[in-house]
Amino acid sequence: MPKFRHLRPKLFCPKLFRINPKRFLGRWIILALTIVFVLISGSAGFAIEAASVGIPPDVRVVLDTIWVIFTGILVFFMNAGFCMLETGFCRSKNAVNLLAKNLIVFALSTAAYWAIGFALMYGNGTPYFGQEGFFLHGLDNSPLTGDAYAGAFQSLKWAGIPLNVKFFFQLAFAGTAATIVSGAVAERIKFLAFFIFSLLLVGISYSTTGHWIWGGGWLAKLGFWDFAGSTVVHSVGGWAGLIGAMLLGPRIDRYKNGLGIAMPGHNLAISTLGCLILWMGWFGFNPGSTLSANPMEIGHILVTTNMAAAMGGIGATMTSWLYLGKPDLSMIINGILAGLVGITASCAFVATSSGAIIGFLAGAIVVFSVTFLDRLKIDDPVGAVSVHLVCGVWGTLAVGLFSAGPNVFPWYGEGTGPQMGVLLGGDLQQLFNQLIGVLAVGGFTILFALSVWLLLKSTIGIRVTPNQEIRGLDISEHGMEAYSGFLDLRR
Repeated sequence: MPKFRHLRPKLFCPKLFRINPKRFLGRWIILALTIVFVLISGSAGFAIEAASVGIPPDVRVVLDTIWVIFTGILVFFMNAGFCMLETGFCRSKNAVNLLAKNLIVFALSTAAYWAIGFALMYGNGTPYFGQEGFFLHGLDNSPLTGDAYAGAFQSLKWAGIPLNVKFFFQLAFAGTAATIVSGAVAERIKFLAFFIFSLLLVGISYSTTGHWIWGGGWLAKLGFWDFAGSTVVHSVGGWAGLIGAMLLGPRIDRYKNGLGIAMPGHNLAISTLGCLILWMGWFGFNPGSTLSANPMEIGHILVTTNMAAAMGGIGATMTSWLYLGKPDLSMIINGILAGLVGITASCAFVATSSGAIIGFLAGAIVVFSVTFLDRLKIDDPVGAVSVHLVCGVWGTLAVGLFSAGPNVFPWYGEGTGPQMGVLLGGDLQQLFNQLIGVLAVGGFTILFALSVWLLLKSTIGIRVTPNQEIRGLDISEHGMEAYSGFLDLRR
């Protein structure tokens, strides 16, 4: 048999039976995600077919619950995106601090939102804040809807899912608002100050203004519309971060002789990964806000959301290329996120072409905003204020400019939806309503954030010492290094 020996290595080579753990695990993860998407898609398709033949209510509840849990998990996973994005944009000596803040913030949000936030936001009460449902206690017969619902959360009676599922999905949004602040105040804030501020922001400020809009409060009655949170989530986090950044002041050596000194992030690769994770997470953020498995509505929102993100990246690329001379990667990243923030308020109310315009303009706006804030010497290491506040305001106003009008899309309830936008032939009323909402939420958040930041500053202090900042927050605040033995963390 010697003439067959040359076949032995090919047939029996041990390398063929070696398993690369990372590759093996990655393939199983991809397979699992594929199965989940197929099941969700199949469930959604079944829902619309079954609706025409009289779907049993309990089946409808199951389908809607699966959809909301799935999208809520996507929104929760955005925390990983924020971790990567902010850490990569900052210097290596502060990596542990950024990771710790982004990790603990969801834990803090969970405690604050469960105790008081959810009740203030969605509980029955006044037009300004809820008064029932603290600690998720109180009467509730979800998933019954409409007139059949009886309980402490009348503002959510339209969602035919269990109360705990409603809470989990809304909690993921609350955590996002607090995470936005982390980037704006990065590299010089005390961990304890951020810890306390996050609790109060989610528990009181975010939930109060959220009640005005999503909890059936006075802005909702006025005719203000924000489908998934350009104002409710992003502008609130942006306003709080802006006030914090202004009171903290810029990082040491950030500005000299009136000129800004660049402090490049240490790892744009993980920032890019963070951007992609957030882009994916937005497919839960916006479509999941339907709180029901309505295929036509989900499909429309999915396309407008993705279109705005893509055009935001293109807009930022072109603008930075023309304005700054180079297609800056950090601007491309923030341009994509700006497009996503910009479309969040109107994703269910505008045509795909309008979504493309909103996203493109958001991408251009964020480039000018970042450079403008830099000239004002407002030090925002990751561009959080420009992305979330400035483009959140733009996205909110865009409802009044591009809304297709009420009763246009089949998922609108009778007589619901924002009025037709100005640029499509409508009057100024919807734009005026949107402006009132922007000013009201902004004014309240500024007063709240200013009060809390000043209180913290006068008691425990909000900024680390110069020596601690120069040494890095990883060592001074946490006593550890992110890249021990690999990098000179003095840089």
